[in-house]
Amino acid sequence: MNHGRAHSADAADVVFTRSVFGAPCWVSLTSRDLEATQAFYGAVLGWRWRDARLGDRFRTALADGVPVAGIAGVAGVWQTGSAWTPYFAVADANETVARVRERGGTVAVGPLSFPPGRAALVADRDGAAFGIWQGKLVTEWEAWRQAASTFIVLHSRDAFDAAIFYGEILDWASDLPGCCEVEYAGDKVLLRSRGEIVARIESGSVEAPPDPSVRAYWQVHFTVDDAGACARAAEKHGGSILEEGEQEAVLRDPDGAQFTVTGRGRHA
Repeated sequence: MNHGRAHSADAADVVFTRSVFGAPCWVSLTSRDLEATQAFYGAVLGWRWRDARLGDRFRTALADGVPVAGIAGVAGVWQTGSAWTPYFAVADANETVARVRERGGTVAVGPLSFPPGRAALVADRDGAAFGIWQGKLVTEWEAWRQAASTFIVLHSRDAFDAAIFYGEILDWASDLPGCCEVEYAGDKVLLRSRGEIVARIESGSVEAPPDPSVRAYWQVHFTVDDAGACARAAEKHGGSILEEGEQEAVLRDPDGAQFTVTGRGRHA
């Protein structure tokens, strides 16, 4: 990645993005009904909402006043079904997109300008969708991590092969200052940024199974005080519970998007 220049972002923005390059920096949800989505996540996660600068098809979620996630109407830019998507910070969106293509991934949208930055929606070799973001972050990284307590898990065909793909694209485990560290823990791969575990890659998906739940995909986890209470709230407000354990629940919102709520201290 060319860390000496960037496209459509000022120098201060580039430095700020590069401070956490390769790490998850945002999550976004596509929705068919913005008002219903806001009501659901407000009830389940306690979020409040404000209009986003991108237009009337976009909203920003607030946790204790801190921007933590975005939602976009599917009639807007992405033209996709309802799903949560993690975004990774990069210094140069054009070069990152080129790397995705070179290594067998696909590019769905972008890079496009979304002041104060640029974004693209891409997928890895097994079809797991994710986004990249170049420019000034919506929320300063440590504040976002603390307010959202977001953790992401890649369910992949081969965790080690996936780690190589993402490492080559996002400069994980490179000799560049501030890059993410990769740790191999049995059959899983852990990603650390600034010493904190921010993502996990697991094996087990297959390429084209009848059951979509075993295809490769990124799952967004939100850390909560009471996963059971979130699950009950999800059911009450039109969602469903796909799996539930003592401190974790996989939920589906009324629009069909899956996410996980996890009790604090479960990600290590």
